[in-house]
Amino acid sequence: MTRTVGDFGLTCGILPTGANNAITDVPGVRVGHCTLRNGDINTGVTAILPHGGSIFRNKVIAASHVINGFGKTVGLTQVQELGTIETPILLTNTLSVGTCATALIRDAIRLNPDIGRSTGTVNPVVGECNDGPLNDIQALAISEEHALAALADAHEGAVEQGNVGAGTGMSCFGFKGGIGSASRKIALGGDRHLGVLVLTNFGKPGHLVLPDGRRPDLGQPDQAERGSIMIVLATDVPLEHRQLERVARRTGAGIARLGSFWGHGSGDIAIAFSTGNMVDHDEARDLVPLLALNEARIDILLRAATEATQEAVLNSMLSAQAFTGRAGTRRTSLADWLRDQAEKR
Repeated sequence: MTRTVGDFGLTCGILPTGANNAITDVPGVRVGHCTLRNGDINTGVTAILPHGGSIFRNKVIAASHVINGFGKTVGLTQVQELGTIETPILLTNTLSVGTCATALIRDAIRLNPDIGRSTGTVNPVVGECNDGPLNDIQALAISEEHALAALADAHEGAVEQGNVGAGTGMSCFGFKGGIGSASRKIALGGDRHLGVLVLTNFGKPGHLVLPDGRRPDLGQPDQAERGSIMIVLATDVPLEHRQLERVARRTGAGIARLGSFWGHGSGDIAIAFSTGNMVDHDEARDLVPLLALNEARIDILLRAATEATQEAVLNSMLSAQAFTGRAGTRRTSLADWLRDQAEKR
């Protein structure tokens, strides 16, 4: 069940949400999951597709921002150098990044037989968080077939959140974490959208700050912050690579509002793309037009990125149900904590 901040009387900022309050409010964006839950195996894959066509042939303008770099990703070096994404984005657990990258490569070759022959190779993009406490990560349970299943499941509309896909075994601020999403509707030359999808596995227990100022405390012992968060941001506002990086940087403000200080052992990484401009892989012209936002109007996107990130993290926790994973390790649901607090009033 997808539960959002609005179901608990919480608000994150002032901008209106899109119809689905999800990254899929950006037209063409699709999300799919493959979930594995069997005893000590609690993991999965989540796929984000920038559009429904050939992403290799019609790349999207993109950028990334490393908030804290204790993470293992694939593809970000080329994203930063060339400013484009040419495959779907896959999220999974730390030790399955290579498997998911291979699956993306095989799928790209299947759809584009000229890859590595008469044209260049392909740059897969994969992000991760460590679901080890709730999942037997050493089992290497994710296969290429699971990655392909997440791609096949990708669809527009409502996004399933919580204990699903890559979020199945994740924890956040001592509670159950997972997949979360949120969006903001923006008036820029007509109605446009910015959406965020997060994979949450970060934050010290007792450090969470809710939008109303409450600080949930589960009475857990103090410990170092060793978690991570992957943030995928999409917008249909036409942006240059440099502008996208500026917007991606503001996702850090969203997680800081929640009480995170991006600890030494935390991998906090944002990947952003715009569907407002496409880069044709087979472009033959010497000069090509590029539509871009008037930089004097960028503040609304910076605010939208902050608000949507904060809300997406909370939605991941509110949608996640209480969970018992590997070796009996248990995580409480934030939604249950909020209900308990309401009953005590």
